[in-house]
Amino acid sequence: MNGTTAATATGWRWAPAWVLAFVALWPARGVAEAVLVLGALAGLWKLVATRFRGGAALLGGPAWALTGVLFAAYWLPEAISAIDAQDGARALREVVIDLRYLPFLWVVAAAVASERGRRTTFGGLAIITLLWTGDALIEAATGTSPLFWLLDQAKHAISGHGMCTAGEAAAADRLAGVLGPCNLKLGIVLASLSPFALAAAWRRAGATGWLLAAAAVGLAVLLAGSRASWLTYGLVLLWTGWHKLGRRKLLMVFAAGALALAAATAVSPQVRERVQRTTLALTAQPDGVDAALSGRGRIWSAALCMVRQHPVNGVGPRAFREAFPACDPEPGVVAAWGTGAAFHAHQIVLEVLSETGAIGLLLWLAGAALAWRAWRYADEAARERARPAMLALAASVFPLNTHLAAYSTFWGSVLLLLAALYAGSLWGTPDEAAPAAQP
Repeated sequence: MNGTTAATATGWRWAPAWVLAFVALWPARGVAEAVLVLGALAGLWKLVATRFRGGAALLGGPAWALTGVLFAAYWLPEAISAIDAQDGARALREVVIDLRYLPFLWVVAAAVASERGRRTTFGGLAIITLLWTGDALIEAATGTSPLFWLLDQAKHAISGHGMCTAGEAAAADRLAGVLGPCNLKLGIVLASLSPFALAAAWRRAGATGWLLAAAAVGLAVLLAGSRASWLTYGLVLLWTGWHKLGRRKLLMVFAAGALALAAATAVSPQVRERVQRTTLALTAQPDGVDAALSGRGRIWSAALCMVRQHPVNGVGPRAFREAFPACDPEPGVVAAWGTGAAFHAHQIVLEVLSETGAIGLLLWLAGAALAWRAWRYADEAARERARPAMLALAASVFPLNTHLAAYSTFWGSVLLLLAALYAGSLWGTPDEAAPAAQP
């Protein structure tokens, strides 16, 4: 069975609008969450009704199956770990609330099930990524993000206060961009969405367009991002550059990137501080390594303690902060991140193991294996359709990196969005003679 002949889905013409609205509203987290819920409800009604009438009118069977499997690989671990979680009421609430993701994933998969939907959705994601990149570069030059300024003014007009407090704005240690100084995730967001921008730039202007887009996004990620986002973006450049440019030209791209990093280290105190912190790992001393990791060595030790104490199904979803004091290897010592417990493991494998145990990790691995199996059995045309989404998802969960919390509201929805984009585009209709989308 291949990705071209197996799918007869036509998509849903309103689905791309829901998806793009959700992503574009990430700077307004509460509004974005409302869009997700409304999209899930609308999608549930539309998709279930269509499923009963015609089966595969919106999604082909393989897309339905793969989307459901990827959701189950995410949701079942938290459901099983909630059975004896430390905070049972909160864990159960998280499990029930996260059921909203399943119909939303159907909407996302339907958005890219047709050629027209893929073009709209992937093109829209590319535009959002490049718009946020340009906004971040304007902030780097002027000190103000125009997009965040507009959002902040709107927030003042509606509620009488801004998006962030004065203290949060003063504490920002990197370029914040449209997400603002109280949500310093712009670098990792741009890095994860960059495959869509690079693919669109290549289609529009070939190697020149790819190089210009890669340079612009790379500079924004360098100034706005953590070291985790640098690695994520480096993986994206490595994969796409290898396929588009070849080995020799790709080496030149990375050489230019190294020069850009050296220049940014010289002129940006924030970048210089992160580079200097990284070099502490070369001391080979435990304190130096932990400082280089911004205290994550201490967090990872606590996560391993939780794994030893709760090996089967973990401490419960989002219960890391409650379990941390009992597993803190240095109780009473002020941590590198300040006072208080760590909120999550900052590493996806350790997060899954500590919060959902061995059962959770096995379910995640099963989901990854089935996603890889679907890729292997798809034909080349299907792989080409799904390549930006596949790369965005793979780079975002690359295990040899640090990560945001996979079971948090924001980053969990990002990962599931990318998973559904992958499933829907891989098993959607071929680019030639695709049927019209459902109204």
